[in-house]
Amino acid sequence: MMKQLVLAAALFGIFSTAALADDRYATRPPVVLSPDLTAPWINQLGGGRVRPVVYQRPVVRQQQRGLFQRRVLRQAPQAAPQTVSAINPGIPSIRHPIEPQYLPQMVDYDTQEKPGTIVIDTNNRFLYLVMQGGKARRYGVGVGKPGFEWAGAHKITRKTEWPDWTPPSEMISREAAKGHYLPARMDGGAENPLGARAMYLGSTLYRIHGTNAPWSIGSAVSSGCIRLRNEDVVDLYDRVSVGTRVIVM
Repeated sequence: MMKQLVLAAALFGIFSTAALADDRYATRPPVVLSPDLTAPWINQLGGGRVRPVVYQRPVVRQQQRGLFQRRVLRQAPQAAPQTVSAINPGIPSIRHPIEPQYLPQMVDYDTQEKPGTIVIDTNNRFLYLVMQGGKARRYGVGVGKPGFEWAGAHKITRKTEWPDWTPPSEMISREAAKGHYLPARMDGGAENPLGARAMYLGSTLYRIHGTNAPWSIGSAVSSGCIRLRNEDVVDLYDRVSVGTRVIVM
């Protein structure tokens, strides 16, 4: 009787272990096999009649970068710089540096005009401030373009720092016919075409003034006004006064 009980207990233990094993592997994961389907051990699965499912992990290639390798950052495209002033459409698009002869300098100058007089040589693009002892301080200038030349003698009637600009109605109409639209008025400042200083000549519309287009010095591009670089017109402005005689020739 005792032997039968021991035998029954042993058989029960064996069947219980098999049942647990079946439960444990009832949902086993898929087997990941080598992609080499010609390996001998794979051919033994079903005698070659059943093609096994092979899961091949994708290969991810990471770009290697050294410890001190420079990173290349993409930059947003930049707009091309504006080459022609919207306010001064007649200014050449090529911005060449000012030529040395147009920089301020002391020169010999033989004239009958009194010291303190301004003489403007429009043909050679020079403004002379007559000094003592047969000398003059010479500045390079921009002058009136063809059709806007003029000559005469006037006096400085007003001086203004960072002047406002009110284009004459004739200029507004003339530029509008070319497709260039000028503002009715523009406050003084770095963008103003009259530049840093202005000296008004008599009752005319003409001025000696600065410019926000220094590359135009030495050229005939204005509507009759005489223009200097901003730093030069400031220098001249401080040397002359209202009532100064100005000769344009």
